[in-house]
Amino acid sequence: MDPVPALQEPLKKVLGPATAKVMAEHLGLHTVGDLLHHYPRRYEERGQLTHLADLPMDEHVTVVAQVADARLHTFASSKAPRGKGQRLEVTITDGSGRLQLVFFGNGVHKPHKELLPGTRAMFAGKVSVFNRRLQLAHPAYELLRGGDDEGEAAESVESWAGALIPLYPATAKLESWKLAKAIQTVLPSAQEAVDPLPGSLREGRGLVSLPEALLKIHRPHTKADIEDARARLKWDEAFVLQVALARRRHAESQLPAVPRKPGADGLLTAFDDRLPFTLTDGQRKVSREIFDDLATDHPMHRLLQGEVGSGKTLVALRAMLAVVDSGGQAVMLAPTEVLAQQHHRSVVEMMGELAEGGMLGGAEHATKVVLLTGSMGAAARRHALLDLATGEAGIVIGTHALIEDKVQFHDLGLVVVDEQHRFGVEQRDALRGKGKQPPHLLVMTATPIPRTVAMTVFGDLETSVLDQLPAGRSPIASHVVPAADKPHFLARAWERVREEVSNGHQAYVVCPRIGDEDDDPGKGAKQSKQPPEGDADKRPPLAVLDVAEQLARGPLQGLGVEVLHGRMQPDDKDAVMRRFAAGETDVLVATTVIEVGVNVPNATAMVIMDADRFGVSQLHQLRGRVGRGSAPGLCLLVSEMPEASAARQRLNAVASTRDGFELSRIDLEQRREGDVLGQAQSGARTSLRVLAVIEDEEIIAEARQEAAAVVAADPELTGLPGLRTALEALLDEEREQYLEKG
Repeated sequence: MDPVPALQEPLKKVLGPATAKVMAEHLGLHTVGDLLHHYPRRYEERGQLTHLADLPMDEHVTVVAQVADARLHTFASSKAPRGKGQRLEVTITDGSGRLQLVFFGNGVHKPHKELLPGTRAMFAGKVSVFNRRLQLAHPAYELLRGGDDEGEAAESVESWAGALIPLYPATAKLESWKLAKAIQTVLPSAQEAVDPLPGSLREGRGLVSLPEALLKIHRPHTKADIEDARARLKWDEAFVLQVALARRRHAESQLPAVPRKPGADGLLTAFDDRLPFTLTDGQRKVSREIFDDLATDHPMHRLLQGEVGSGKTLVALRAMLAVVDSGGQAVMLAPTEVLAQQHHRSVVEMMGELAEGGMLGGAEHATKVVLLTGSMGAAARRHALLDLATGEAGIVIGTHALIEDKVQFHDLGLVVVDEQHRFGVEQRDALRGKGKQPPHLLVMTATPIPRTVAMTVFGDLETSVLDQLPAGRSPIASHVVPAADKPHFLARAWERVREEVSNGHQAYVVCPRIGDEDDDPGKGAKQSKQPPEGDADKRPPLAVLDVAEQLARGPLQGLGVEVLHGRMQPDDKDAVMRRFAAGETDVLVATTVIEVGVNVPNATAMVIMDADRFGVSQLHQLRGRVGRGSAPGLCLLVSEMPEASAARQRLNAVASTRDGFELSRIDLEQRREGDVLGQAQSGARTSLRVLAVIEDEEIIAEARQEAAAVVAADPELTGLPGLRTALEALLDEEREQYLEKG
């Protein structure tokens, strides 16, 4: 039997079962290779102290500091022997601030002897507040003594740290220095790391070898060592991920598909002839890219992304009509019933008599446009399923109900997925499996995505971008309304809503929560991922039902106010939207169910309550519901957050620009990479440890080119065993499924 390669050795054999268990449970580290790829978060220099002034509350931190003062207090205690308890208070400093450490009971003896004034150490614990002062209660610590001493006086920390002390992402169960010592134990194995980068690529870019990079990242002697290591390891992450995606694209290009070319004077031509406006240059360009893909004999895999209101639905509809023209069927998958119904309404309106196939008055090239959702009645559902199976319906719009086993298509040629990030991999895969051959796939997103994220998250898709708004779109003025410090601004906001209504227009009021006693955050409004800040979070988020009642009795008394949220019956939701679209309702108080796809050109004003509870991209999406007609739009972002808070800075950013791509960069910079590349997209934890998708745009773009060239020359990577090994490590079972199903 072959020996296990050094980097695949289980940690329990090297470090013992107890330590290995903690590493597996708390950090997901199982092998020597996993531990070697657990890189330091930052480094401390001897003599340079950390900023205690910037410590985050309620987080587990590691700090390097010096003891300024230590005092032992004795107090009366019924729990202690002889009725006296002890408390050791140690003050540490770093030059920027001071922090108090507190030890109680039997835990005071060792630190009382060791933490003497002038002593330097690493301290780890959870930051809390007591008597308005930051403190660490019972922190773990490791002394740092001078590196010049001989023998036992030179601590092990100094021996591995050299001039720089690596601080690792740690947990309460596993302090940074324990991780450092464990890594020190396995570091010799780094010499056996198999390099995934082709030699020509590494030499051409002046990158150090993988063993050298691992040694330098964990045991740097200079800052240049850290830079060399990080530059190399970033390339590893970018290149291996791009090779995985390039192989996916290559495999797709080998699959058969039915070419779908529109007829010269068919349905698409008839549709274009009846459009009351001309397509923008951007819409024409993107349509050409899509039609070229549809005409090939392998499946299209294209991402269509664009600004709010850039006309993505129209471009997708033209692609669907081209497929119907060629004898196939097209399906659009929407994430919610409200959005599916909205798409169905707008498609039927745009097509007119061309959507009346098989009906009296239907045009010559007409087809049938069918809606299929989970809440349809049995008779209507049976009818829709029959239209799908016979091919009578050329276009089908629906929710996840389309994915059920009993739904059969006559000849599925194109799948359009709207708001792709809301669907699981299995759902998309099940729908694509309903074609006789793999159908073409068009993924749409109204959330602008920075180029580098598109190359990583959607790297197996070709990308088309619509960044030009159609003529006739009106400007939207956005303002932050500081409700706490300037309550008269909120009163003025409601006056502005009344003014818009008196001018014949309508308004939205958006709240983060539905309300009533049965409110479940998992239903209805999508809860914001923003961190709680300040006093405003002492109360629950504002709710649709409460706000609607207060407005109808107060500042908007006399206006027609209705509510819309995710817990309403589908027929009721549709009726509310129809009344609002018809202008029968003045103000719609809603959750984020109106976030995408809802199109009411007469709605000119939007007030977003507790706007700080929403993400940047989400606010941009919501704002895109106004200014869709000829009248200018107004978006008011109401917040009780203080001016200096990060939440207010986010809102100021949204108010200051309508460039969705710029906002998406801001959004991403404020979140962890894992939010972008982790479970939301792949079902697996992110593989990115040193690569930052915003900062490292150049590396990702170059890695994509290099990966495409490598895969084109050797799709099976037979000549690159190190790269194959790295791919196997990246593509764990879940991520493999993600790339398989795309």
